[in-house]
Amino acid sequence: MNAKPLVSVRIYVLVFFTLLVLTAVTTAIAFVDLGGGINNAAAITIAVCKALLVILYFMHVRYSDKLTWVFAAAGFFWLLILIGGTMDDVQTRPSISPGTASAPTQANPR
Repeated sequence: MNAKPLVSVRIYVLVFFTLLVLTAVTTAIAFVDLGGGINNAAAITIAVCKALLVILYFMHVRYSDKLTWVFAAAGFFWLLILIGGTMDDVQTRPSISPGTASAPTQANPR
């Protein structure tokens, strides 16, 4: 029988505080304009790191068998596809400022 390694409380506490620090960093960069869409990229990068920590430690994937790794990776890959498709849609839409948008013109009734 293959015994699963016991994860210590110390590891859980370290991961928890790491998640708190990453949340504080995300909040801090929300108030700083890094320009050029870097804020969004930084926030998504931090979110992916936090998701990986949750998947690996709190969902116990790190010490699971290979089949669990395959399904966790497939789910994470699907999430990245969805985020990428959303970002592609947002980045390729034309930007219309509310001040420059013109109202539709009506035909002259004469």
